[in-house]
Amino acid sequence: MKAAFINEHGSIQKIQIGSLNLPKIGPNEVLIETKYAALNHLDLFVIQGWPGLNLSLPHVIGADGAGIVKETGSAVTSVSEGDKITINPGLSCGKCEKCLSGQQIYCKHFSIMGERSWGTFAEYFKVPEINVLKIPDNYSLYKAAAAPLTFLTAYRMLISQANVKPRDIVLIHGAGGGVSSAAIQIAKYMKAIVIATTSTVGKINKARKIGADYVINYKEMRDYEKFIYRDLTKKHGIDIVIDNVGQTTFPTSIRLLRPGGRLITCGATTGPKTSIMINQIFWKHLEIKGSTMANQSEFRDVMKLIFEEKLSPIIDKIFPIEQIKEAEKYLSEANQFGKILIEI
Repeated sequence: MKAAFINEHGSIQKIQIGSLNLPKIGPNEVLIETKYAALNHLDLFVIQGWPGLNLSLPHVIGADGAGIVKETGSAVTSVSEGDKITINPGLSCGKCEKCLSGQQIYCKHFSIMGERSWGTFAEYFKVPEINVLKIPDNYSLYKAAAAPLTFLTAYRMLISQANVKPRDIVLIHGAGGGVSSAAIQIAKYMKAIVIATTSTVGKINKARKIGADYVINYKEMRDYEKFIYRDLTKKHGIDIVIDNVGQTTFPTSIRLLRPGGRLITCGATTGPKTSIMINQIFWKHLEIKGSTMANQSEFRDVMKLIFEEKLSPIIDKIFPIEQIKEAEKYLSEANQFGKILIEI
């Protein structure tokens, strides 16, 4: 099968397009003929590598994907050959106490498609049956490929971790990213007041179209912190901050939170290290929570809203798999608003 893979860690230029053996499925697994796959920053991190990531090479990258069921294992009962499906990219053992209680995100073996196991940037990929979700006949495969990782992440952050309520003031950094564009929609669906930051006029307009009440160009307004606190919140402060930017935004996020405010982080695309004033945390009784992916129930809840078109994945560009290097470079430069797909 044709696939995008790496034989060694390094830059985007290490990605190769070539032929690999078809994955062999077990009794509880499903083989998917891929139609579309979506890029995530995880791709870039895996390509670069990190201490402790000991992959068996070659390694197929890619976390999100949608396609047609090609083959099912002998114990599979929920899907059949020919079904349209998308996936929850979060993988776990399925047997431990955490998995059996519906908290597979706490499983010691939890990982994401394309991280330690082969991913979706190939003509075929395999997943456990429990990770497969049927797509309604009238819903497109490319939108179904774009939705899962970012929407399930944003949904858990806002609903389960932050407990967002109507009229909460929510600050979302980096509106053009996949998680952030999903978070804007989910926050507005919950009737929150949404403030978003981004870097271009084009992204400002798009953020407004998907529900942001206020959008700030952080490149032009260097002192946007004061503007948010004094002008937009009238010195109330922010109730909830959704931050996956990390190093460059974390101190600002903490300062902007009102007493009792919540900061939810799921990533650090600008770097993992930062400097914060600890007294701001205890003096204001702040909550700082980490969040990675979602459980199967949260995944299905948010996908139901997507299939009902109450939420909609935003797709920036679709590249053919042969242009995977160009697509990953486009992602690394933060040029997109929403998701970048590859067609296979």
